[in-house]
Amino acid sequence: MRLLPSMDLRGGRCVRLLHGDFDAETRYDVEPRSLHARYRELGAAWLHVVDLDGAKAGQLAHRDAIAGIAATGLPQLQVGGGVRSRGVVEDLLAAGVGRVIVGSAAIESPDDVSSWIVEFGPERVGLAIDVRLDDDGVPRVQTRGWLRSTPATLWDTVERFVPQGLRHVLCTDIARDGALQGPNLALYTECARRFPAIAWQASGGVRDATDLEALAVTGATAAVSGKALLEGRFDEAAIRRWVGP
Repeated sequence: MRLLPSMDLRGGRCVRLLHGDFDAETRYDVEPRSLHARYRELGAAWLHVVDLDGAKAGQLAHRDAIAGIAATGLPQLQVGGGVRSRGVVEDLLAAGVGRVIVGSAAIESPDDVSSWIVEFGPERVGLAIDVRLDDDGVPRVQTRGWLRSTPATLWDTVERFVPQGLRHVLCTDIARDGALQGPNLALYTECARRFPAIAWQASGGVRDATDLEALAVTGATAAVSGKALLEGRFDEAAIRRWVGP
């Protein structure tokens, strides 16, 4: 289990949303490069970066800022939000991004995304699948920055890319995101049970190191946390323990 600090960008600022609601935004008084440097000092191997403007608009909005951060070295960047074309994937990887995470395009253009996984490799192209549980507890996929509901299930979406060697999937339970109410342990347990070869990244609800220990039991290999880290819910020793290689 590894902790991936998350940095969400909107309007050039570091922010967090509550339940994916663009009208429920918290801004933090820290520059993206400074935050990247802070996590580097703590020994982070990876930093997860989300271009929220890109996710909403359908095209990368913080490309230059992301490339500038990537050029500074470790931690490596895992970047998502607004990745809808091969050209964007290629450009980000060429700029030094370690892994590109594709979201809405996996639902809207699955054949294209399949080809990107094959071309660039499953360690460098992964998926971000954002879900809301329906009345029967089935995880249904949301797209376009969580603004559009789809009938697709998490399970069918992942299955579509298994033949291409899909390795990394970041799954966000939107109802938990930014709420600091604890992660959906049952969801990630089921994820690992159904697809044990996938390196699952759990996102949404992480409060502290106790949640990381609980997630490790589910079979998830990583946890993404933004708000809890920004608000000081992890002490420095805990961060160093969980963010390393």
